[in-house]
Amino acid sequence: MTTWTEVADRVYARRYAELDLTVGLVVGDDGCLVIDTRGDLEQGAELAAAVREITPHPWAVVYTHAHFDHCFGTSAFPGAAVWAHRLCHKDMVEHGSDELRKWSERYRAEGKVSIADALDRTTLVMPTDLVDDRASLSVGGREVELVYVGLAHSSGDLLVHVPDARVLFVGDLVENGAPPQFGDSHPLSWPTALTTILDFDVVVVVPGHGDPIDQDFVADQREELRSIAELCRAVASDELSTEDALANSPYPADFTRTALERVLSTR
Repeated sequence: MTTWTEVADRVYARRYAELDLTVGLVVGDDGCLVIDTRGDLEQGAELAAAVREITPHPWAVVYTHAHFDHCFGTSAFPGAAVWAHRLCHKDMVEHGSDELRKWSERYRAEGKVSIADALDRTTLVMPTDLVDDRASLSVGGREVELVYVGLAHSSGDLLVHVPDARVLFVGDLVENGAPPQFGDSHPLSWPTALTTILDFDVVVVVPGHGDPIDQDFVADQREELRSIAELCRAVASDELSTEDALANSPYPADFTRTALERVLSTR
């Protein structure tokens, strides 16, 4: 059974079996902030009901990035201001409808018909409040900072920092339980984003997938991503073969190959 985990005072994480997704909730005195909304209108409705188990306060939403599993459930949060980075908004405008169709077809091919049907009935909700570098929100009297980290897992990743609780939500900038996904990533600059994460004075880091972690985990994953970046640079400069890069990677071959393709396509 999926339940909320209170990782700090009135700061919650909720982990789902589907895609091992983890979302968040920050509750203030008279408002709350929902961090990511799951992947379709039914999943979003389940999350909205779960939020109401914790608090009746008016809600706002923040997208950590534009990937479908993090932001396609927002129609279940009527009236919410929706915060995101400007490039997240751009990605959703340009690719959101195609992503709906692609994931519906994929789930249907996998025999997960109910999820495919839900995606077919899902309406995308575009961000209403756009962040460039940094924004500060008052969530029921609690300060929450939204921080852009540059090109990394996607073009528009945002950190969600709750200073009084020393908690940082990082979306898919850090993966717990699986290798990082490189599909539309920027492997050469991704390690810098994790350096930014390590600069925060926090005791709990909540990734977009898997259980909460600490800064030691982030530091270890930064070194893995640095290794990937160096392998990509070496292949791009013809100093290393693709086969040798795959053999020396900290990640499985298919993940590494995707990272290489991302770098080589922009060479």
